[in-house]
Amino acid sequence: MNLVDLHTRLMKSENGVTTRPKERRGVVMLTPEQQKSVTEAEPAVFEPVPGGWGRQGSTSVHLEHADEATVRGALLMAWHNLTPKSLGDA
Repeated sequence: MNLVDLHTRLMKSENGVTTRPKERRGVVMLTPEQQKSVTEAEPAVFEPVPGGWGRQGSTSVHLEHADEATVRGALLMAWHNLTPKSLGDA
């Protein structure tokens, strides 16, 4: 899967992910701890959404700076955060 396919998947996802295609970014809902980890590790790719949503873990993903593995990891974290425990461990 290439970055374009991942971007398409981001656009179609309804599990803690939204996109801003014209801005070439997505938004994933992470825990505040996950957000801190990814923004420190890759500040060009991830940044908290401004305001209260950002303080709760809503995180912008700048797709022009992200590689496939990084986007995939963010999608999986967001999915695991919203998936029932019985499915998330599978």
